[in-house]
Amino acid sequence: MNKPKQRGTAAETAVVRYLRGHGWPSAERRALRGRDDAGDITGTPGIAWEVKGGDMARNASDNDIARWMVETEVERANARAAVGVLVVQRRGVGAPNAGRWWAVLPANSPLLRGGPVDHDCPVRLVLADAVTLARHAGFGDSAEVPA
Repeated sequence: MNKPKQRGTAAETAVVRYLRGHGWPSAERRALRGRDDAGDITGTPGIAWEVKGGDMARNASDNDIARWMVETEVERANARAAVGVLVVQRRGVGAPNAGRWWAVLPANSPLLRGGPVDHDCPVRLVLADAVTLARHAGFGDSAEVPA
C-alpha cells in the first residue's frame, strides 16, 4: 500500500474508532466503490463521512476544503444520506484525539437547527461537536444522547 493510501486508511480508522465509541457501534471503513463513491465510512445510517488525513489535510487551504466539500456532497447523494460531513485531521492532533479533528458541513445541513439557509457556506467545528449535533438530531444508536 502506498503512503498516501496508508495515511487515508489511518485517518479513516481513527474516525471509525471515535464514532464507535460515540453512538455508532456499527461504524466501519467502507470498501472503495469507484465513481459511485458513497463516503469513507459505513454503518452510520443517514450520514456520509468523507475523511482527509495526513499532511494534505493538516495543510489544507480554503480551496482544498471547498473541493472536498463538493466531493462530500457527491458522496452524500450517492449514499442517499441526509447529511454529508467532511472530517479533516488537524495539525498537532493525532489519531487518538480524532474527536478534536475538524468536521466541516454546509450551513444548510440538517444538523444545524437554525432553520433554512440559502447558501452552502461551510461551517467548521470539531468532530466531537458534530457527533453531538448528529445524536441530538436523531442519528446514531438509541443509547443515551450526551448532554
